[in-house]
Amino acid sequence: MKTIKKAIALSLGLVMMGGTASFAQSLADAKKAIDAEQYQKATAMLKTLVASQAKDGNNYFSLGNVYLLTDEIDSARAVFTSGTTADPKNALNFVGLGHADLMANNATSAKTNFDKALQLGTKDYQTYLQIGKAYLAQKTPDYAAALPNLQKADELDAKDKDPETFLALADYWAMQVKNTEAYPLYLRALDINPTLYRANVQIGRMYKMAFAFPEADTELKKAVAGDPNYGPAYRELAENDQQWSRASDPKTAEAKRASSLENMRKYLDLTDKSFDSRLRYAQFLVYANDFATLGKEVATLNAPNANDPKNFVVIRMRGYSAVENKDFPQGVKYMEELFARKQDASRVIGSDYLYLGKALQGTGNDSLAVLNITKGVELDTTKVEELTPIAQKLFAAKKYAQAADVYRKVISLNKKNPAMGINQYWLGYSDYWNYATMPKEKQAVEKKVLVEADSAFTRLLAIAPETEAGILYRARINKLMDNAEAPVGLAVPFYEKYIELVTVTKPEKASIPSNIKGLIDSYNYLGAFTAAKDKEKAKEYFNKTLALDPANANALDNIKYLTAPAAPVKKAPIKK
Repeated sequence: MKTIKKAIALSLGLVMMGGTASFAQSLADAKKAIDAEQYQKATAMLKTLVASQAKDGNNYFSLGNVYLLTDEIDSARAVFTSGTTADPKNALNFVGLGHADLMANNATSAKTNFDKALQLGTKDYQTYLQIGKAYLAQKTPDYAAALPNLQKADELDAKDKDPETFLALADYWAMQVKNTEAYPLYLRALDINPTLYRANVQIGRMYKMAFAFPEADTELKKAVAGDPNYGPAYRELAENDQQWSRASDPKTAEAKRASSLENMRKYLDLTDKSFDSRLRYAQFLVYANDFATLGKEVATLNAPNANDPKNFVVIRMRGYSAVENKDFPQGVKYMEELFARKQDASRVIGSDYLYLGKALQGTGNDSLAVLNITKGVELDTTKVEELTPIAQKLFAAKKYAQAADVYRKVISLNKKNPAMGINQYWLGYSDYWNYATMPKEKQAVEKKVLVEADSAFTRLLAIAPETEAGILYRARINKLMDNAEAPVGLAVPFYEKYIELVTVTKPEKASIPSNIKGLIDSYNYLGAFTAAKDKEKAKEYFNKTLALDPANANALDNIKYLTAPAAPVKKAPIKK
């Protein structure tokens, strides 16, 4: 489950209890352990309570909720069922069964169990409160079903004694990013119980989500000041610092990242270092891009049961860390192991295909790499640039047609990205070299490749009109598209535009080595094309070439020809 889901679901186990003072204290300690995300500790305590107070259904409900928080649905359902037998008049275990049904995507059974709970506890605000929280604590929260139950709980808790009611209502609004509605409800919960530090944590999370990182930091540190051992506050501080580092001055970003990892380690130390706590720590290391530490952490991270669905996440992180640490063969092994888990096929995400593709690329299997990375970016188009390194590698290997195909895929998957200009350039460049390196006989029938190259540079210039390389390559492409035997000057306007851009509009660009070569190309072409009609203009162009490259053979030969006295023999053609 996602972190916010876990944080919101934590309050599910915080049920108001009666009983003897010593028993209440023990149950309160268990609830405090749950709230601190010390699930292993809480489980042990609640198992003891279930054994010693076997007739009290609230013990079963709290234990079942710990299992739900750790995604152990079958175990939770077994405990809730035992609770309905041990304490048949207790409504909460039927709520627990309904919650387990929701997590198993069985809404019909969930409603049946919720209805049973309401028949037993129709006047108890806790019944409605826990049903409302169950609807919220899903991967896709059911807000429409949650709200009336939370409102009914608020109505029945007429004396406003339980801050959990306001906490749940605040969570309802915060999860929908309606912070104006959520904030006063969190404050009201804190008015009733100033030590309800999860409210401070939730307020801090709202600030973080609004990118108000200093305000989030202040609110989260209130929880730490109140209880230096409250682990969830450190987790949120870690995530806030991590996001803050990406938005802060580069001079302070490294300090924020260091603070982020320090706070996450504190979080881990303050939990029971159970498998679930370590799993959350490992997931944070992915988020923090600390793959060196991640590799060491996941090497010894194993769920108690090999078939546990959470092992899927462990294998995923092993694969990611192997790839990021450049151990590509091991990365292929882990990612193939991940995809082999047919029972988890629905949990595969775009990044999984991306990392398999990266691993395959690292082992030299470019064809399969392209297929997998393409699949990944189709599932998550924000990662479309992951294809460009493969395209660059293909281009460097002079596999121009394949490189062009990859760039076409990059562009087609993310046409609205304003950064697509560079990919348009490389698409045009790849198509140009694909054509230029073809055998002459093939070029005659593959002019469409030049048309595609020209179109790519045209799109580039629509985005960035003063990209001199785009103009120059349009000139070179049109030169190739022109009639070689009787050229009509298709390239002329582009060469002229290029010269104007780098010598008049942007004269500071004229001294760039690549532009010096471009100017030489331009002057030589225009000199050759002009020679038949205007020898003096042609000589002017060739002299401009010689000013840049005094030893340029093309310009020297043509100047010699143009200045030679007329001869009775047939003139030799101008060299282009």
